[in-house]
Amino acid sequence: MSDSVFKGVCTALVTPFLDDKINYPLMEQLICRQIDAGVPAVVLSGTTGESPTLSDYEKTELFRRAKAYAGSHCKIIAGTGTNSTAHAVTLSQAAEKAGVDALLVVSPYYNKGNADGLYQHYEAIAQSVSLPIIMYNVPTRTGIDIPISVYKKLSKYPNIVGVKEACPDITKIPRILNSCGKDFNIWTGNDDQIVPVTALGGIGVVSVISNILPEETIAMTQATLNGDLKTAAMLQSQLMPLIELLFCEVNPIPVKYAMRHIGFDCGSCRLPLGQLSDEHKKQIDRFFS
Repeated sequence: MSDSVFKGVCTALVTPFLDDKINYPLMEQLICRQIDAGVPAVVLSGTTGESPTLSDYEKTELFRRAKAYAGSHCKIIAGTGTNSTAHAVTLSQAAEKAGVDALLVVSPYYNKGNADGLYQHYEAIAQSVSLPIIMYNVPTRTGIDIPISVYKKLSKYPNIVGVKEACPDITKIPRILNSCGKDFNIWTGNDDQIVPVTALGGIGVVSVISNILPEETIAMTQATLNGDLKTAAMLQSQLMPLIELLFCEVNPIPVKYAMRHIGFDCGSCRLPLGQLSDEHKKQIDRFFS
């Protein structure tokens, strides 16, 4: 499979709310800002987009409106993963009808499928749509680390193009590439690992910090892809204080608070995500002062 969907930076976009409803005009502003910065793709209804609290109708409407707005200027990647295979298939088919460019499918959480169950889960989704599928491995949230053996089997499906790998162990990156081959793409899901993962053979990042600093995130990622590791390492070091602040509490609580400092009030997170602590508010306020 040669379709990498995107190379470089994809922003895991926050979902803006107004009176607890999706703020579509602001959503368009956020997408416009990413396009203007040169970001080639955004994920909607991912972890940062508060996917678990969005209804199916809200998700498909978000996908439809975003694609209608972005057109060919930016790829829209729909987060359609759930812990029910049948539900994930239904959402994925709805996203395809909404016109999105690709799917981001998180591994099942809570009920934690075994290796065979994970394989069949992704196989069922891949067989139900024609869109490119990016798997999403985030064991700190799902409670399970997708085995490399599962990646190897699934890499044979032409529309499974790779994985957003958010495992903290970066030694997994070369092992995935050695098992699955060069056409199976890896994007890191950890902003603090953009440079090392890309240097090991990844082709980019699905990023949280690019909600705040898209140009800087692009510069860092592109420097790594260009082999300028000295510049890339310097930029990674410079961005680390903000990266740490954006993960001082459960994502996306801190990044939604930080968005206000750059002129975008995206509202509060939906419950069960609560308000940022006063101490962390002060730390973010000081960073932007």
